[in-house]
Amino acid sequence: WTIIPDSILLHIFNFSSAKDVLNAGLTCKRWNMISLDEILWKRLFFRKFCITPGLPIAPGKYSWYEEYKRLCYHTPRVCSEVLHGHRHEVLHVSFSHDGTMFATSSKDGFIMVWDSDYPVKIKYSYDMKEFSWKCTQFSQFNKSDTLLLVSGVHFGSHSSTSGEIAVFSLQGGFQLQCRVGNKPYDIFGTWYSDRHLLSGDLSWLAHLVSTTGLWINKASQETSSEHTPILNQLFRFYNTNASSVRTVMVAECVNESNQNISNPSSSDYHISEKQLYKDRAGEDDIQQNGDSDNEDDDLTGQPEKLLIFTTGSKTYTPHQIGFKKIKGVKFPKILQPGPSLKERIAKHRERQMVASIPLPGIWQNYNSSDKFDEADHLLDLHGHIIGMGLSPDHRYLYVNSRHWPEDYVITNPLEPPPIAQEIDIHVIDLVNFCEVGKQLRSHKAYTPNHLCFFIFLDVSEEYVASGAEDKHGYIWDRYYGICLGKLPHNDVVNSVAFNPIDQGMLVSTSDDYEIKVWRSISFVDRAIGPTERRKLPYALYNLKKK
Repeated sequence: WTIIPDSILLHIFNFSSAKDVLNAGLTCKRWNMISLDEILWKRLFFRKFCITPGLPIAPGKYSWYEEYKRLCYHTPRVCSEVLHGHRHEVLHVSFSHDGTMFATSSKDGFIMVWDSDYPVKIKYSYDMKEFSWKCTQFSQFNKSDTLLLVSGVHFGSHSSTSGEIAVFSLQGGFQLQCRVGNKPYDIFGTWYSDRHLLSGDLSWLAHLVSTTGLWINKASQETSSEHTPILNQLFRFYNTNASSVRTVMVAECVNESNQNISNPSSSDYHISEKQLYKDRAGEDDIQQNGDSDNEDDDLTGQPEKLLIFTTGSKTYTPHQIGFKKIKGVKFPKILQPGPSLKERIAKHRERQMVASIPLPGIWQNYNSSDKFDEADHLLDLHGHIIGMGLSPDHRYLYVNSRHWPEDYVITNPLEPPPIAQEIDIHVIDLVNFCEVGKQLRSHKAYTPNHLCFFIFLDVSEEYVASGAEDKHGYIWDRYYGICLGKLPHNDVVNSVAFNPIDQGMLVSTSDDYEIKVWRSISFVDRAIGPTERRKLPYALYNLKKK
């Protein structure tokens, strides 16, 4: 073995497993040098992970050996902890920006905040049924990780869409800061800035026609004066065919070669009064002040942002993604007293008289939509959208969707086409607003349209993960497009989230009432040693090319 030619030894290594190659490299210095040959590890990498032939190494990577090591030892594949804090289905999980905490939402009505250090421990817990919440469904930390936005569903009939947003302080205890109405509840809500959040409302104008208002709210209740406003309307959209705005997100605008992300005709945002709608709906109590001196300190100097939301036009299920630029938000500091009670009563009677005059079809006519704000871009995915997630740099939007048949025809907006069992992950470039890259498809869903629910996904620097209805979570490599593993549960996996500071840690939540914490082999070996690590459950390999 000391005189065997390098070429023959390298040829033998090509037929060996990675483990055998590494063990052989311990024989002597020459064998060790040959065992680390980059061409050899490229072949081992392609064979192990079923990579498309000819695909170059990922941008910023220079060693196939290190890439092999990353996918095997630094991907979250070991179930290090199973948490049983909730007493019902766990619907959502989100991480703080500094990676030290994560929050879980559940049908038991509790919001729970956990310390993410090993081993995970409960930090805060609050029963939102105290406020007549049916369940908590979503949470999001603000940028400074000092506040937690919690979104939930109110008790009511099965068809009720009423929800609410609550904000809790994460400093000096878990103290409630404010509560904000939110309708429909699957708008969820999101942070606009560190101390301002977005919520929604829904009003029906006619049969199958409605309007959605998006509001910017202060994250703390104003108590110093009744003349200090705490919310202001940001946009108001026109909805047709029983559709509505849902799943709002805010991204930082990304420019490439000074490219403007919006339409050239898109004007800067300004607070405008939609007088026709407001006169009919009675929303004239808040007098808006357009003076730029009235901006709140937290809003001053905010960079251009991009509003992202799901909507529809052909049917009530969300099949389109809307994008609208937000720039120069105004928030008045003083609320004008407005008219006297006598004047209000007189105006109310006047509106009643106007409303009694029949206006056939005014809201069904799409020309009425010019009284409302419009999306800068709309992207139709031709399927039921069930989840969205931003890449850490806000350049790409990843979307879970269950596609419709290719030859679908919609004749009744209340009867959308059947949806596929496969969940596709679409990747959208937020500079060009077009689909890019590969479609990922491994995970499954089985519920029909009227029972379809959210399957949340998350994106890290190098991985994307999603829940599924087939009792597994899934992890893919973003660049190579391969499924790296399946994370087993005993029921539907509703949500997954990466630790934003350490992508080797992932949390999954399920209808089996469990929260599972997945960590990399590298981390677990440092924490408890290889011997104890081998006793823990692992993700299942699913290395089919996708």
